[in-house]
Amino acid sequence: MSEEQRPAIPEELRRAVLIEAGHRCAIPTCHATTTEVAHIVPWAKVRDHRFENLIALCPNCHTRFDKGEIDRKAMLQYKANIGVLNGRYSDLERRLLFVFARTPDQDRIGLPGGMAILLLFLVIDGYLTKLPAGPNDVTVTYGGVELVEWWKLTENGRQFVRRWATAQGID
Repeated sequence: MSEEQRPAIPEELRRAVLIEAGHRCAIPTCHATTTEVAHIVPWAKVRDHRFENLIALCPNCHTRFDKGEIDRKAMLQYKANIGVLNGRYSDLERRLLFVFARTPDQDRIGLPGGMAILLLFLVIDGYLTKLPAGPNDVTVTYGGVELVEWWKLTENGRQFVRRWATAQGID
């Protein structure tokens, strides 16, 4: 079977790969939302569609990967990192890490009050800590409950995000 006759990726497998990456490009610093499924090791070499060898990429990153501008080692690490993130952190925690990856100068964020339980694993791992509101921060309380809480990415958190964003191993 030639490359032109390659069978389509089964829809359930394609869906699983897209869900794994949150229907976003697997490269954390990418700003694109349109995704397609790419083979990490080219189909022409493996002649198989396997979950472990498929990754969600935007068309631009897919083209850059095919041209060799993003190497296979990095792509394998992005795939491995998705597994670590999905296995350890909630959707909210992953989205927060994504915000910090896309805005590396940002190290704090205001979130609705009462989110601590939803950020638990980032806190336990030492990547995020709750801050008291600063003098220039919006503070709103209702019935003694803070409606806005301020969270800071710790230095360990910054290093974690940097490793993730640059295709280094995370654990």
